[in-house]
Amino acid sequence: MLDATNDDGRAYLQHRAQQFRAQVARRLDGSLTEEEFRPLRLMNGVYLQLHAYMLRVAIPYGTISPNQIRGLADIADRWDRGYGHFTTRQNIQFNWAKLVDIPDMLDALADVGLHAIQTSGNTVRNVTTDAFAGAAADEIEDPRPWAELLRFWSTDHAEFQFLPRKFKIAISGGKRDRAVIAAHDIGLRLRRQDGRLGFQVWIGGGLGRTPMIGKVVREFLPAEDLLPYVEGILAAYNLSGRRDNKYKARLKITVAERGLDVLREEIEEEFQRRRAVFRGHDEELLARLRDRFAAPVFREVDETGFHAARAASGAFRSWIDTNLSEHRVPGYASVTVTLKAPGAVPGDCTAAQMRLIAELAERHAHGDIRIAHDQNIVLPHVPKSELPALYAALREAGLATANAGHITDIISCPGMDFCTLATARSVPIAQELADYVRARDLDDEIGKFDVRISGCINACGHHHLGHVGILGLDRAGVENYQITLGGDGYEMPAIGERAGAGFPYDQVVPAIGRLIDAYLEVRESPEERFIDALRRLGPAPFKAALYPAEASHA
Repeated sequence: MLDATNDDGRAYLQHRAQQFRAQVARRLDGSLTEEEFRPLRLMNGVYLQLHAYMLRVAIPYGTISPNQIRGLADIADRWDRGYGHFTTRQNIQFNWAKLVDIPDMLDALADVGLHAIQTSGNTVRNVTTDAFAGAAADEIEDPRPWAELLRFWSTDHAEFQFLPRKFKIAISGGKRDRAVIAAHDIGLRLRRQDGRLGFQVWIGGGLGRTPMIGKVVREFLPAEDLLPYVEGILAAYNLSGRRDNKYKARLKITVAERGLDVLREEIEEEFQRRRAVFRGHDEELLARLRDRFAAPVFREVDETGFHAARAASGAFRSWIDTNLSEHRVPGYASVTVTLKAPGAVPGDCTAAQMRLIAELAERHAHGDIRIAHDQNIVLPHVPKSELPALYAALREAGLATANAGHITDIISCPGMDFCTLATARSVPIAQELADYVRARDLDDEIGKFDVRISGCINACGHHHLGHVGILGLDRAGVENYQITLGGDGYEMPAIGERAGAGFPYDQVVPAIGRLIDAYLEVRESPEERFIDALRRLGPAPFKAALYPAEASHA
């Protein structure tokens, strides 16, 4: 079990970096071909992208310290182009790494207790959770100790290093899911039943070329059985998952082809057999981890200055109303710092911005920083008395955009500007759509509206789960964009349905503009979100807006 917070863990990470240094040397002198080198680099989170190598770094369950994010900033400045890109799996990617420099980057990560192990390959990827964990008002229990337990258990687990395909786990601790558990190979939802803590367990979710919403395999799993049960799922999948076709190798396909009931029986059999070898060591470790994730010492907060500032400034009030989430402790709030300012690349964060976030977290937020799967940053524990000063500092740095969850808070993959797998551009579509909305001054009027964009069918932008999803494809050498409607990863998990024929690049934003106009016309009140209007009316009025020529001939 890897604990990167102690000397032994860091020594191991440095050993891994040295191993990779030797492998890089053999690749550079020609001793290893690219095909031979590929599995070695993937084990260290290194991809060959369109223009350069990319290093993907795990930020376990999205929690990062000021010292660690400063370490990322230093890496961005020294070995990249002064920025990093936060992803939908709470990772960070450095897109311009030189292969010869990556071992030094791994060494630098080890110095701050971070690594790139299992951020690629057919193994258990970074375990993700709610960016508001430990702070949310509706939380049953902080899920991060459980996520860390899963990370400890899965890292370098000998049995599960060569699964049929990559494997993703998410865990949610709130009454409202904020971790998109239904779109993961395993989704875990903390709950209490008859006073006992446990999990609702989902399996078989995932996006990509065959998007599926997961299914509940266990309504209630006692908390003490988590590791042997998860191990049972992975063992059953490892034995029965498809290895003859990588497009059919994910757990979701195994569930679909073999049936949930059949797989449940195999999981239960593996679980019963494996539970016997879990003799309480995991429970002892969990107790230590809970201490590590103890809440900061909260204080009584005088909110007088906060309320005065809110009344005095419309801009501050707009930011408060949009980017704050309710905290479980009176006098505190959780703050979302969106990386979606006008002209910004969704998820990109400069080294200077990282250092500022570190400083502000130490000064105003108990030193706690989270990376959210929507490519934003969260400061989970901010006294309301500190909010005016925090806002002023963020605004000066261009980080106080009041659009969390709005139509301009777009999730986007890097697309064809970087990725070798992409078939179309993503980032320019996101930027142009946000510019269009702002030019019409519609962001606040539209309100909550989830737009997600992917540059290929691998769906790294999670377009299937957007209220509106945009998928870029290649059609005979020309970019073509499909639009999906009605996706949802949270309240009512659903895969968006394709609206119709795709659009050329220059017609995508005008098409979304017509969709927006149709929504504003048919909504019952400003409080009715687009997704609610779609569920009430069905897709017909929105398809008519997207395809007016077809509607006129109907």
